[in-house]
Amino acid sequence: MRASSPPRTRIARHTEAAVYVRDYDLVQDLIGKLSFTEMIVLQLTGRMPTALQTRILDAVLVTLMEHGFTPSSIVARLIYDSTPEAMQSAVAAGLLGVGGTFIGTMEGAACLIDDILQAGEGAEARARKIATEHAQRRNPVPGFGHPFHKPDDPRSPKLLALARESGAPGRHIEALELLSREVDAAFGRHLTINVTGAVAALLGEIDIPQKIMRGLAVVSRAAGLVGHIHEEQELPTARHVWGLVQREVPYEENPR
Repeated sequence: MRASSPPRTRIARHTEAAVYVRDYDLVQDLIGKLSFTEMIVLQLTGRMPTALQTRILDAVLVTLMEHGFTPSSIVARLIYDSTPEAMQSAVAAGLLGVGGTFIGTMEGAACLIDDILQAGEGAEARARKIATEHAQRRNPVPGFGHPFHKPDDPRSPKLLALARESGAPGRHIEALELLSREVDAAFGRHLTINVTGAVAALLGEIDIPQKIMRGLAVVSRAAGLVGHIHEEQELPTARHVWGLVQREVPYEENPR
């Protein structure tokens, strides 16, 4: 049996006089010199961000921050109404909604993009197979389709264009667009590349691993939920939602 390596960390340490993050002095090297977006890249990778990484990640964080009245923001408002003394409880409750249906679907899209890229010269055939399998099973394709934005999600072309203008290598974007063509053909209609599909490609372009992409959505969404809670303080909606459920979901006797 192989001996396990001793526990260790490469993120942060401190002395009596200083705090170090990724070997940089927090006070002397980072505060006032790095933006929050740049600090995220340093925290995740251990390296100072490039201009491309900063611009793309900043655009992603801005894009994902707000989605209006969706389950996560509704839940956050309801929980804040129940526990106004603990805003963090409301934010945490809302963040539990970052998953495979809302906001966090870039993980699945990133997996498909990586699958296509790994196919090399067989990328087109692999994309066609992915699209065909999803269509035959009538399964939604992660990163495609939107219940409201038709024919196209307006956010996606903006993000893809921004990445290209910023000098992104383009491999992940090209794989996404290849998959998009095959999805349209397999489903027999146009399905938009939605915002999480575009985000998956953009984060891939700056070497963000698929397995932590949802975490960046959590970071962005947390700020958005604080905004919803602040509005709830001034323009309450939670009690209205509660009353609406009581009126619209009647009790039904159990069948005997």
